Amino acid sequence: MKKKRFRFQWGAFLLLIFYGGLFFVLFTRMVTIQATGEVEGQELAARAAAKYGKESVITANRGKIYDQSGQVIAEDTLSYRLVAIVNEAATTDPKKPRHVVDAEKTAKVLAKYIPAMKEEEVVKKLNNRYRSDGKPLYQVEFGSAGRGISHEVMSKIKKEKLPGILFVSDLKRYYPNGVFASHLIGYALKKDNKDGTVTTKGEMGLEYTYDKELTGVNGKVEYETDAFRYLLPNSEKMITPAKNGDDIYLTLDKTIQSFLEEAMTKVEQEYNPESMTAVVADPKTGKILAMSQRPTFNPETRESQNMKWLNEVIEETIEPGSTMKTFTLASAIDTNTWAPNAPYQSGSYTILDRTIRDHNQVGWGTISYLEGFQRSSNTAMANLLKLIGDEVFIEYLDRFGFGHKTGIDLPNEATGTILSKYPIQRVTTTYGQGSTVTPIQLIQAMTAIANDGKMMQPYVIDRIVDSSTGKVIQNHEPVEKGQPIKADTAKQVREILASTLTSKYGTAKDFILEDYEVAGKTGTAQIPRADGSYSWGANQFLYSFLGMAPVDDPQLIMYVSVKKPKLNNELGSVPVSKVFNPVMLNSLKHLNINPDDIQHVDKVGIQDYTGQSAEALEVELANDGLQPIVVGDGGKVIDQYPKDTKKLVKGSFVFLKTDGDITLPDFTNWSLRNLLVFKSMTGLEMEIFGEGFVASQSVSAGTVITDSSPIVVKLKTPAESFVQDVEAASEGEVEEVDDE
Repeated sequence: MKKKRFRFQWGAFLLLIFYGGLFFVLFTRMVTIQATGEVEGQELAARAAAKYGKESVITANRGKIYDQSGQVIAEDTLSYRLVAIVNEAATTDPKKPRHVVDAEKTAKVLAKYIPAMKEEEVVKKLNNRYRSDGKPLYQVEFGSAGRGISHEVMSKIKKEKLPGILFVSDLKRYYPNGVFASHLIGYALKKDNKDGTVTTKGEMGLEYTYDKELTGVNGKVEYETDAFRYLLPNSEKMITPAKNGDDIYLTLDKTIQSFLEEAMTKVEQEYNPESMTAVVADPKTGKILAMSQRPTFNPETRESQNMKWLNEVIEETIEPGSTMKTFTLASAIDTNTWAPNAPYQSGSYTILDRTIRDHNQVGWGTISYLEGFQRSSNTAMANLLKLIGDEVFIEYLDRFGFGHKTGIDLPNEATGTILSKYPIQRVTTTYGQGSTVTPIQLIQAMTAIANDGKMMQPYVIDRIVDSSTGKVIQNHEPVEKGQPIKADTAKQVREILASTLTSKYGTAKDFILEDYEVAGKTGTAQIPRADGSYSWGANQFLYSFLGMAPVDDPQLIMYVSVKKPKLNNELGSVPVSKVFNPVMLNSLKHLNINPDDIQHVDKVGIQDYTGQSAEALEVELANDGLQPIVVGDGGKVIDQYPKDTKKLVKGSFVFLKTDGDITLPDFTNWSLRNLLVFKSMTGLEMEIFGEGFVASQSVSAGTVITDSSPIVVKLKTPAESFVQDVEAASEGEVEEVDDE
């Protein structure tokens, strides 16, 4: 048998070596990748996350701004953002286009519903379908004009069935009260960031000053998808919750602010002044209850004409005129140099080479200082300065806070300047010309007159609260700024200020209220021109009033100024009074300050009534002149409002909570404050609409509440009620009353 010769196959050997080597390299690579987790210096996990890991943003709400009772002034609300798909690749079925196919038609419809978008600009944007680098755009947006769209507008556009037009839900800053302390609150806007995100930023007022506190921190959702962007089963979804911004509670009282806005709007329409300012404050604490100015704006639209984008009450100085005589008088009384019956020669007063005159140029002959003050005589103040002493007078102005910032919790506060270098400057300062102050300084100084010598720092932020926990982060307590005058001095000043309304010589008769005694001082200030001279003539003055009520125990102080009103053969105090009078009157009633007892300020002490009989207390409190409201079936008192042991003005409400079903009282003429106390104490579902005082309720008084159906209560301001009565009378719904 023949042996087979073995022949070495070089080709097979080389293949074996090649594939063996390749296998070794691949095996080594696999081991290396498994050990290090990197490919070409890049982590595989990172590359996988970049390709398959997805992230969506959970938008944080901006903090809310409330008034002192928790009513919303500013908040985030749901809105929509307009998006247009312009890339044809989005359409897979030509019969059902998913991109914009007719730019002209689309632009015409969008411009019809969104006035801020001009048709030609929309067409241009829709036709520009490529980026600057030449790559095709997938979608376009329309900036601020296409943002903040309401649900109503969005629904109308959707009905047009425009291909390629989509809406993305968004958050918008919402100001439900319209024109409402607008220069104080300010506004916030959406801002586009470079990274494609959108942020709400405060642009003015409290929205700007407290932007850091109001701004929340966005959260996110992280998850994994497959190559087709479907969520992978069993993949981990990691959620980082959003942290909403902090909530800010103001000292503003929404009802009083509404009274102020209504009155100022009416005066603006009637007299067309160059500008107006007004402030209402609580002299006991320094809380600012209302603040506004004209011209103003609606923070929703930010439209305005001839308006200063600053808070004039805080940021602008004025020569105040005769309202400054209040503090000259206080200085004289406090230094025992005030002699009300002493005579002086009115008309003119000469110091060195300068002569000042009374507002009627000739004076009233030789009169008493008291009559001079009531007539608002400039020469009376000049003569008083000689008695007080120049240096002492300037020291008192310093003690009253003039020439210094009040420290109010608002930005850009102006200081003002008390001119005292030359004798004539010290004289003119006594009656409010030359030297400058701010309205908020006048308010702070007036707290000392109203508060028996104690001067309180004004403030607008009551507290800042963590919106997620309810924890108070910052709490403002009243701050006493000193005691520039004695308590007896303050009382005397109030009495003399009250006489400017009641005396036959008084200049403030227009500010008399039927139900409350007012004390205050009018002002008619010359307005400086840019060249240093002063405006003169009809309609060329700054008219003002700085007042308080009730005189014996002031609960409110108020400053109003009206610059260059178009008067109709009437005094400049008239338009000022048309703001002061209705606001002061309605606000005192809103605060339950009973006019029947206010002259003597009769007060009734209350105590902790827990565990006592509600029926017995009802009789006792009513006999004391209070208005007890029993919440529940009666029996033992388990809670009450007010809680603290204190004295109340007669006519005030005292709520006594007991167990059992709740019988609805007659809410007619209840203030909003009492209504909110009742709602809080009972926990009833109550929908409250309007401002002012209760005009109607959906569920009759005497009804026992057994379910959770909402009770609708409508409030009306006195002005609204008056208009309704007039309209009813014109329709024959109100019987005519005989004049006798």
